[in-house]
Amino acid sequence: MDMSLDFLQPGQIVSLEYGDRNLYAEVIQFVVSRHLCWVRPLLMVTWTQESPLITDLRDASDLLWPANLFRPALDTEVITFLSQLLAKEPKTEPDSVAKQQLNQFIHQLWQAYQEGLGIRD
Repeated sequence: MDMSLDFLQPGQIVSLEYGDRNLYAEVIQFVVSRHLCWVRPLLMVTWTQESPLITDLRDASDLLWPANLFRPALDTEVITFLSQLLAKEPKTEPDSVAKQQLNQFIHQLWQAYQEGLGIRD
């Protein structure tokens, strides 16, 4: 847990990994007393054989999640994805498919975490 204290700073980009997907989020606050991290989702990358699929999650709800499941995201891994998102036209309405993908990802990750299936502790 000490490692997470080093990187869980406001503005830091972190990653949650599960299966073939990575959720990238910005740290809003680290709740030390509960070992939780309040994050704002930015994007999800689904790794495919062709090329990664990027889902824009900037209008999704914030998450309060166990801090020990995050890892710091490297600038080099995030810059390309963020630049692709920022190059697109702004959305005029919330993307319900993107929110559904986020909810499914979080649900699957939480189940695996509860069952102790190789999720970092």
